[in-house]
Amino acid sequence: MMPERFARHLAELHRCGGSRGMAIALNSALRLRACLYAQIRGFFAHRGVLEVETPILSAAGNTEPNIASFSTQFSGHVDAGASVRWLRTSPEYPLKRLLSAGIGDCYELGRVFRNGEAGRRHNPEFTMLEWYRVGWDHLRLIDETVDLIQMALHLVEKHATVYSSTYRELFVQRLHIDPWCAPVTALQTPLHDFQIDGQGLSRDDWLDLLMTHLIQPAFPADRITVIRDWPATQCALAKIRHDDPPVAERFEIYLGKCELANGYHELTDAKEQEMRFRCDLERRRQRQQVEPPMDRRLLAALSADMPECAGVALGIDRLLMAMLDTERIDEVLAFDFINA
Repeated sequence: MMPERFARHLAELHRCGGSRGMAIALNSALRLRACLYAQIRGFFAHRGVLEVETPILSAAGNTEPNIASFSTQFSGHVDAGASVRWLRTSPEYPLKRLLSAGIGDCYELGRVFRNGEAGRRHNPEFTMLEWYRVGWDHLRLIDETVDLIQMALHLVEKHATVYSSTYRELFVQRLHIDPWCAPVTALQTPLHDFQIDGQGLSRDDWLDLLMTHLIQPAFPADRITVIRDWPATQCALAKIRHDDPPVAERFEIYLGKCELANGYHELTDAKEQEMRFRCDLERRRQRQQVEPPMDRRLLAALSADMPECAGVALGIDRLLMAMLDTERIDEVLAFDFINA
């Protein structure tokens, strides 16, 4: 469906109420989703990036303490491998194994799963687009990610301005706080009115709260905001650049106040990756959380022939929400979690 036809669908939706309006909204959202998928595939085909499919069920889980995984039990023969299987929270680990095997630039557009995340803006089952560019750094990948978002906005006759800032610059400009050296009390003070229970919160937790409660909500609706070079303590799976102080070569991209994408100049050091996995598991142990097995196959791939690369994951449902000016994820899904 061409952009002008989507615009007519949306205009009709605003004129209609009740069940007819809901039916038009669902029709428009599903057609827009299908068109977006086709555009994404064309975008990458033109750029020579290969579409692949990787397993949804894995013998390894995500060790990240702030992400909860679903697990299930395989009842077949023991020769099939580990009986406990984890539903992927992203396709990152198998995609990196393909990179190590020499597949080259690749992407996957598919379903991922996160336990405990349900509400107006979250669904436990959602769609993620993740892709990797061999020989690129995170800065080059930022430009391509912005291009893809602008392409998507064109489908609904929109365009966004682009603003790029380092993490440090953003905090100084918006809150007059240097996130590298401000004492924790200085991070807590601006959040006083939110009456947050600070028991057990770390410095990074307070920085996250400043971002989600004070900085992110002020992003203009018609702007793509890029935040790059994060604290080294929030590196996830990104390389650390040894500036003074060190920074993680990581970026996040927002459309309006909605976080869309998280990308890295990817870590390729197996020993460093294993250390990060072990740190994650120790934090989980301290919190009395489930401890999924670390992905040994990923570590082996990193040790073998993992190329220098950059990768990014983008939430398709959130992109559709921004395209359709809604804050409800159920309005871009055929059936949300409660109706599945």
